[in-house]
Amino acid sequence: MAVFLQWRKFLFFDKDLVKDPVENGKDFALPGGISACDSGRELSLTSLLHMDGKIWLLTRSLQLTSFQAYKLRVTHLYQLKQHSILVSVGQDEHGINPLVKVWNLDKRDSGNPLCTRIFPAIPGTRPTEVSCLSVHENLNFMAIGFTDGSVVLTKGDITRDRHSKTLTLHEGTSPVTGLAFRQVAKVTHLFVATLEKVHCYTLSIKEYPKVELDTHGCALRCSSLSDPSQDSQFIVAGDECVYMYQPDERGPCFAFDGHKLLAHWHRGYLFLITKDSKSSNKESSPSEKQLLTVYDLDNKFIAYSGSFDDVIDVVAEWGSFYILTRDGKMLVLQEKDTQTKLEMLFKKNLFVMAINLAKSQHLDSDGLSEIFRQYGDHLYFKGDHDGAIQQYIRTIGKLEPSYVIRKFLDAQRIHNLTAYLQALHRQSLANADHTTLLLNCYTKLKDSSKLEEFIKSSESEVHFDVEIAIKVLRQAGYHSHAVFLAEKHMHHEWYLKIQLEDLKNYQEGLRYIGRLPFEQAESNMKRYGKTLMHHVPEGTTLLLKGLCTNYHPSVDTYCYSLLTLETANSEEFIPIFANNPRELKAFLEHMIEVDPCSSQGVYDTLLELRLQDWAHEQDTEVSGEAVSLLRSDNTVFDKALVLCQMHNFKEGILYLYEKGKLYQQIMHYHMQNEEYGKVVEACKRYGNQEGCLWEQALGYFARKEEDCKAYISEVLQHIDQNNLMPPLLVVQTLAHNSTATLSVIKDYLINKLQRESQQIEDDERKIRQYREETAHLRSEIQELKTSAKIFQKTKCNMCNSPLELPSVHFLCSHSFHQHCFESYAESEAECPTCTPENRKVMDMLRAQDQKRDLHDHFNRQLHSSNDGFSVVADYFGRGVFNKLTLVTDPPSSKTAGSLEVNLQRELLIHTKRNC
Repeated sequence: MAVFLQWRKFLFFDKDLVKDPVENGKDFALPGGISACDSGRELSLTSLLHMDGKIWLLTRSLQLTSFQAYKLRVTHLYQLKQHSILVSVGQDEHGINPLVKVWNLDKRDSGNPLCTRIFPAIPGTRPTEVSCLSVHENLNFMAIGFTDGSVVLTKGDITRDRHSKTLTLHEGTSPVTGLAFRQVAKVTHLFVATLEKVHCYTLSIKEYPKVELDTHGCALRCSSLSDPSQDSQFIVAGDECVYMYQPDERGPCFAFDGHKLLAHWHRGYLFLITKDSKSSNKESSPSEKQLLTVYDLDNKFIAYSGSFDDVIDVVAEWGSFYILTRDGKMLVLQEKDTQTKLEMLFKKNLFVMAINLAKSQHLDSDGLSEIFRQYGDHLYFKGDHDGAIQQYIRTIGKLEPSYVIRKFLDAQRIHNLTAYLQALHRQSLANADHTTLLLNCYTKLKDSSKLEEFIKSSESEVHFDVEIAIKVLRQAGYHSHAVFLAEKHMHHEWYLKIQLEDLKNYQEGLRYIGRLPFEQAESNMKRYGKTLMHHVPEGTTLLLKGLCTNYHPSVDTYCYSLLTLETANSEEFIPIFANNPRELKAFLEHMIEVDPCSSQGVYDTLLELRLQDWAHEQDTEVSGEAVSLLRSDNTVFDKALVLCQMHNFKEGILYLYEKGKLYQQIMHYHMQNEEYGKVVEACKRYGNQEGCLWEQALGYFARKEEDCKAYISEVLQHIDQNNLMPPLLVVQTLAHNSTATLSVIKDYLINKLQRESQQIEDDERKIRQYREETAHLRSEIQELKTSAKIFQKTKCNMCNSPLELPSVHFLCSHSFHQHCFESYAESEAECPTCTPENRKVMDMLRAQDQKRDLHDHFNRQLHSSNDGFSVVADYFGRGVFNKLTLVTDPPSSKTAGSLEVNLQRELLIHTKRNC
């Protein structure tokens, strides 16, 4: 039970007399003798009763109009809020004959509102007076209470006779004092109040079940129905208390004592009119003083209290409350605006009440936040920092956090600041600085439990910048908390940084990387690979093998799809093994075993490692491994050759020289190592591919002062057999060797001279033959020029058949049938038999012409080029000067010997130019 004396009293309404708009300054006067009134929906008309049976309608502009509703009088009015329907009860005849009339205020009949229905208000057959009236807003129910305790219910369309039926719902001995319909969802209830009891009927059920709610009732006009803010409860105002009723039970009650004359519920306020106890003790006056009190049941305060003279009714219309007195005056209560009411509360430091009022007035969040701020400031200056911070927490989202944080930066207020920052994070409105500050507060307080609770809270509970939190925890030395946060929120880089750099937990760091998806595992191995290789070489090597071949993350924590196979570039991880050659070798051998198409760098690095092992151990097995790698055709020739030369790996060097057809390099390698037998063997093996090897070998042995006669003889034998060097050049080459005597080249020179003599004889024989043939041809030509040619051939040179006309004869003495000639001849001017030989000759002539043209072209290029040497080198590369043969006539006399030598020199020079 709420005690009335505990409720604060305020003046939230301004009272004024309503002035007449026509006569300025004069009070508005109501018609005399008003006995009942009611108000309708916003901007609707207020209906008033006059003793002559008229109903007066008051407009918003305070214009009174009337119409004749009954012949005698009107006793009750009910104005619907959502329809322009007015229901009245009155009398047209003397006696107890109440009539109910339903008026449509929007429709007119001869200038008056249209009366849509008239029916007598009699419970059964007993005529009795009507005590109260109520109509449902959906126009389907009308309840009429009588002084004999009965209630008549009209169900159906109350505006028409045909569509409704009437029944007696309630019977009793105590007069009915109040009726009210309650509609919640699809359930309709009717509250019935009498002088002795309170009942509730459920009209949604066919049997209309009744519930007795209380055994004491109320006087006439002392009941009302609250709005949905109070759950549409039925209000009954007794002399001791005001009771609230649900359809099935009694609700709260309020100890508002005093003799109640009127109870109304308007827009969230309870209006009670009671007898003024102060005026009742005084001498009687012509008008009885009555006390009007306006209660705010939600916020538990009195919004207004004032004394009035003989109040008829209080109605709510046009945004204000109007008080009608029996002396014809009309007063208006205008509610102060919310801000004014709040300022009144602020001045009295009633912040809790201000907050409740603001909520009930549906003040926006900005307005509420300002109240919380002022309340917090008030508590802060009073020294109630705990209470202040609770109010500041309620401003989160509206008030700038720095306003609050600056107030609580003192070390003694750190727990309050912590509470505020926690709330800021719970609402996901904290920035990086707030997270940093909160974690610093935890660390300053050394409150590990709160810290753990904060970082281990779910994302739906607390939102903060995880990376900032990890940084702060790491700096404060809370490494375990930072690691937990990094792992929980999958900040892999921070997790590894703390594990490897701060905690030095290399094994755990390596395990964590093995659980990551491919891209992140690859990037983190590139970053921390050297550190892990230094401390956990075997595990790191194993992880890298998997990362570069067939990587699958560990499935103990993360579950990733294994459908796509991803592999890293193994060459990028080679620098990680800088100080671990043994692990590097194992890694690279695994790579080429799993993937023979590994990158070039893998093979080159593995070759270098094997060569290093060979250089230290000189093991034939290691040597074989290196050579097998060279034979795999996966190494780069130049790099492999450099590596073999760096480590002086003879077998590899010779293999690569041979593979690259660098035969001269093979010979030079043996020469540098003074391996004479290997030099000769190289000449035998590669001499056919590169003939100059024998010449180089002869020069090499010629420069040696040691006894190399056997090697020189063997070289000369091959040179002589293949005619690789002129004898003069051979003699000049061996002339520099002091150990090479004439006996070394004796056999070579004799054989050479014999072959030369034989060649000279063959050449002289050919010359004589050519001269004879030339002389014979000249005589034939002369004969053809000077004498006639007789053709005596009898057979065709083509088919050997006897010649028949027509026939074709040539000067070469060949004859053919015409049809044979036409069949085999390629040209009409050439003999088919002589054509092959003639073609050879013509080809030789054309070749000579081309050589002549080549000579001219060479000269032009040589003169026009800025770099003559490059032109000559280009022609040498084409093989133009590879072979040179000089044919000269033999000397005819001794005097001609010197001339022939000069001629040979000129011919040589000229021929070289032509070539």
